[in-house]
Amino acid sequence: MWQPINTVAVIRGGKSTQADEMIQTENLDYRLPEELIAQHPLPERDASRLLVVDRARNTLTDATMTHLPEFFAPHDLMVLNDTRVVPARIVTRRTTGGRIEGLFLRETGVGMWEVMLQGKGRIKVGERLHFERAPDASLELLQKEAGGRWRAKLHAEVSTEALLERAGDTPLPPYIHRQSDARDTQDWERYQTLFASSPGAVAAPTASLHFSEKLLADVRRREIETAFVTLHVGLGTFAPIKTEALSEHVMHAEWYDLPAQTAARIESTRKIGRKVIAVGTTVVRVLESRAAETGHPSPGDGWTNIFITPGFTFRAVDVLLTNFHLPKSTLLALVMAFAGEDLTRRAYAYAIESRYRFFSYGDAMLIL
Repeated sequence: MWQPINTVAVIRGGKSTQADEMIQTENLDYRLPEELIAQHPLPERDASRLLVVDRARNTLTDATMTHLPEFFAPHDLMVLNDTRVVPARIVTRRTTGGRIEGLFLRETGVGMWEVMLQGKGRIKVGERLHFERAPDASLELLQKEAGGRWRAKLHAEVSTEALLERAGDTPLPPYIHRQSDARDTQDWERYQTLFASSPGAVAAPTASLHFSEKLLADVRRREIETAFVTLHVGLGTFAPIKTEALSEHVMHAEWYDLPAQTAARIESTRKIGRKVIAVGTTVVRVLESRAAETGHPSPGDGWTNIFITPGFTFRAVDVLLTNFHLPKSTLLALVMAFAGEDLTRRAYAYAIESRYRFFSYGDAMLIL
């Protein structure tokens, strides 16, 4: 389903503590050789390396994604994000013929868009931009907002979803320095999980990109349970923290849905003493948002801007599978909160030294 039009209550993590206020953003910084930023996916989804971080033993172990099921027991529960990345990258033309590239962010009402636009020359309120691949459709620019965002009215005879399928391309992250401008490229398939079913994201839940049909079959064969939530990943996932203290950062909001069936599966998993495994930071955000509001991961949907930083008390998640994240990012803060600051720094230093691949198309880390 598409991101709902009506904004409901936003969930945020608890009030900042004295410890929160002392945590400086520079503590999330590290130097990464540019050649370690993965620019292409590996030929096989499950071929990625896996750095296993054991919190109890304070150890780091090399593995591969094919070994992932070996770390779990029957009836452990693996929770995955079923969001689907929409072809949000668009190319439009001004009436003068100038080319304006953009990124669809969300629908704010029927036929009302929030987009990011960039091109040569000053773009003005009132302009009409025609889609390069669908010239019969256009965007009327209504209002410029902060950060290069625009409010626009869509003029088209088809729905937003249908138009993007016709006129859009894969919205690759800004650290992938190439374009994906054809439907037959690897990105159209690989920047999407095998179980993506709920369209609305403009970035992939990258930990789930490692799952192949073979790996999913191995998970089932070992009687590891699976369940799904939805969190539509927004552009804010790439936004660096610019404040000196983490407590001063304003977190972006993303829409989520925790179905009743998944909530019931989590509860039954807890009752038999098995583990809840979050596949990706997006799943952590969903489960811990609900737990922060109700005391446990109860069913519900809405918007969350929960900001998980070191010192956070996790109520819903026992194990985390995640990729390696950008310096000074909210996702790295979440990982540090889960694994501990010192162990996270050790893990990242080891990953760099061992030439792991970083970010969306990179390798993974399993935090036990």
